[in-house]
Amino acid sequence: MDNFHSKKSFTPHSNSQVWKFVSAPDLHPMKVTVNVNKPGTAPGFLFVAPYTAYGTNMIGQTGSLIMDQAGNPVWFRPLESRYIQNTDFRVQTYFGRQVLTMWQGTISGTQSAHPNLPAGDPEPGAYYQIINQNYEVIKKITAQKGFTSDVHEFTITKRNTALFTAIKQVPADLSPYGGPVNGYFDNYSIQEVDLVTGRLLFFWDVLAHINPADSMLPASSAKSSNNIWDCFHVNSVEEGPNNTLLISMRNMWAIYQIDKTTGNIIWQLGGKQSDFTFGPNAEFSWQHDARYRSGNRISLFDDACCASSSSPPEGQARGLILQLDFQNMTAYKDRTYYHDPPLIVPSQGNVQKLANGNQLVGWGQEPYLSEFKNAGNTPRDPAKNFIYDMQYPNQNLSYRAFKNEWNGFPLYPPSIAVDLIEKEEATVYASWNGSTETAAWQVLAGPTPFNLSVVVINTPRTGFETDIDVHSVGPYFQVKALDSTGRVIGTSQTAYVKDRKHRRK
Repeated sequence: MDNFHSKKSFTPHSNSQVWKFVSAPDLHPMKVTVNVNKPGTAPGFLFVAPYTAYGTNMIGQTGSLIMDQAGNPVWFRPLESRYIQNTDFRVQTYFGRQVLTMWQGTISGTQSAHPNLPAGDPEPGAYYQIINQNYEVIKKITAQKGFTSDVHEFTITKRNTALFTAIKQVPADLSPYGGPVNGYFDNYSIQEVDLVTGRLLFFWDVLAHINPADSMLPASSAKSSNNIWDCFHVNSVEEGPNNTLLISMRNMWAIYQIDKTTGNIIWQLGGKQSDFTFGPNAEFSWQHDARYRSGNRISLFDDACCASSSSPPEGQARGLILQLDFQNMTAYKDRTYYHDPPLIVPSQGNVQKLANGNQLVGWGQEPYLSEFKNAGNTPRDPAKNFIYDMQYPNQNLSYRAFKNEWNGFPLYPPSIAVDLIEKEEATVYASWNGSTETAAWQVLAGPTPFNLSVVVINTPRTGFETDIDVHSVGPYFQVKALDSTGRVIGTSQTAYVKDRKHRRK
């Protein structure tokens, strides 16, 4: 995903940092800490895809995680190994309906200290997927023309097509650039695919349009990654007005607007060939996630760090909105979003405009996500407009973080587990992974599976799993999920529990 490097921070795997659920024993998402939670945050759930770098202890499972603002899991889909990851996990719209989208595969640099590809590249076999509101995978998409589906971007357009980044290693003599003779360009393409037919609709080859000599990452860096030079590092693409695309290239320190019809570059912002000059505090480096904003503005995540693990950081990471003056071809700082306390972020990160005008910042390689009021802050007053901050355990990270409203309706039933206690008492554990509509639980118990009666009419849902004390020995138990109106929206399987247990979460 980027040139990221482990901090060699080893923390013992602590049960206190991982969720454990009696009714969902296979789910072990990370536990998070909410450092700041002030009034005025936007509605919605938080979407992250936790993983970590090689040599760092992964806390919990990798996968796709939806949380509420208190940090409780809402939906978690774990992956089978810490060496498989999801990225760019978020809500989009497909044919008018909410869907979840993500990249899935193995990120180079997460499984070995000496990866075959530049750290952050996708390994072959990666793909994108679209998941409906019932949590069913309805589409799997892969890049075409010999490219590998890239971790950075997968966007469903208003035309219900997929726009994404893809990568391929191209053999080349890199000696003119100061690299090895028998080397490779880490070349990127922008691809657009018809999601119904799979037909390739648009293809833009970066190497055909961008001069590698303009890279801010020296070609000599290829010697540490199998002679592959990650000269461009495309990390975002977005459709703009008048059939244009906005493309961010981290290792060029540049953002480009291109004409989708001709493939020509309309303008370049930043880097060695910038068409713009910069006003005070407006310059950026190693950036991510360039997005169009209203009024000739763009937003981006300014990493300001780092060419390699040995290079000094250039500056403090921040969310940045720039005002573009096309008459004078000057970019001015419009507003900034700094973390409190300051963060040095070597890779990844994003800035998302929220429904109420707030900004959500995912801090990439640093284990935080934050929400700011739109006016932002400065390094001198970082607490200003800094209204929400979540921290992941240890060095768990998420390439991007998002806040989206989401309605999930699982087709699988709720989960139940039961502990029998002394004196005809029981504790029933109820959960329903992914249900956003469950407001309360009803418990039934009885002597046979066909003779159950309600023993708890309505217990409010608390977090992912609700513990319910029941005056019954069953031995058959069942839970029903209730929505906010008291309507039954899901029924668990019937659990048979005869032996007393003293289970502790």
